[in-house]
Amino acid sequence: MDGAIKSLLSRTLRAVRDLAVVDGGIAYIRDPVFPIVRNRVHAEVTKAMLRSGGDPLVGPILEYVTACQNPDGSYNEIHVNYNQPSALITAFVGDALLEAADRYPHEENLQWARDYVIEAEKRPGYFLKSSGYTADHLNVDASCGAFLARYAERYDDPVARAAALRAAENVVRHQRPDGVYPYAVDKGTYPFVFDIPCVHYQGVTIYYLAKANEVLCDERIDESIDRGARWLAAAQYPDGRFDWSRSGLPFAYCLSGAYAFAHASFAYAARMDDRYRENADLALAWLAENVVGIAPRWEPGRWADLVPSVRAAAKTAALGDYPLRHRTFRFGYAVYRELARRRYAKTAETRSFEVLRRLLGIRSSTVEPSKNFPDLFMTSEILDCLTQAQIWGGDL
Repeated sequence: MDGAIKSLLSRTLRAVRDLAVVDGGIAYIRDPVFPIVRNRVHAEVTKAMLRSGGDPLVGPILEYVTACQNPDGSYNEIHVNYNQPSALITAFVGDALLEAADRYPHEENLQWARDYVIEAEKRPGYFLKSSGYTADHLNVDASCGAFLARYAERYDDPVARAAALRAAENVVRHQRPDGVYPYAVDKGTYPFVFDIPCVHYQGVTIYYLAKANEVLCDERIDESIDRGARWLAAAQYPDGRFDWSRSGLPFAYCLSGAYAFAHASFAYAARMDDRYRENADLALAWLAENVVGIAPRWEPGRWADLVPSVRAAAKTAALGDYPLRHRTFRFGYAVYRELARRRYAKTAETRSFEVLRRLLGIRSSTVEPSKNFPDLFMTSEILDCLTQAQIWGGDL
């Protein structure tokens, strides 16, 4: 797999680099589809560049990023539908600044980010994502914990370390007996509690929990990760694809980034149990086959497989205890996704989804194009995960 991952990283980094805009001493990466510039994309890409040996763009990108920090130390989650301060995004940017600290020090920005994330802990281990999304998301807790753990290690900060441990304990405490990390464990501003399994966010949660435990070195956390990886492995077909009927979160259904988070999560879990190496290789093989430059938003599908995919959509809509109206929306959402991932475009047409959303009277935080498209957001996550997996497991 050594050649496969190097080739994949090389062509993907090159495609992302081609999107960079250099303006004097700063640089930013423009989205090829949406008119936004995301803080998270910059964080993930700079980490990947640094782990891949460095890049002259890292310094100018970090100059752009640090100028985007709010007076309270936060960074905004920049989305097509909203733009608001977020502890989650602050943790991601903080993690990138830590990765770059030896070559591109921004200690004040790091301290401010640390302070903001610390203040976002609203009860033990629960970190508020943002004012618009107030549920306890386990992936957010794991992400904030990972940043704080790494910060604590570098700066010998016992307060940050204690907060990181509480975050990890909160995630582990809410893990189901079957190994699932639910997406959210309370309602917050959502209409329902999204206490459901999700293939994509299972990998996300394992990934950041593993990053935290590199510092915390807690056996209970590793045991939890092993249980989580076991569930994720059981959701993977022998050809490497995922069984999406086991994944109940509509907006994360069939996301291509799931394979990158899975690859990295299995790479970490393989340190404890060698059997996960095969799962990591399968996820990497899927990425090598399907990512050419900028990654597709969703796992591509064949029209010949549409009927079984609709059956999978019915199963995913049935997960969780929700009213019929919401189940109907979930089924419609999943079928819409099944159609969209089989069609391709370089632009984003969202009118069809808006019609569906209005017909069912459901609020959605996401923008859902009717065709698969080149997604810089997924691509940046893939780059981060692949380069981190190389550190955890060599090239497997």
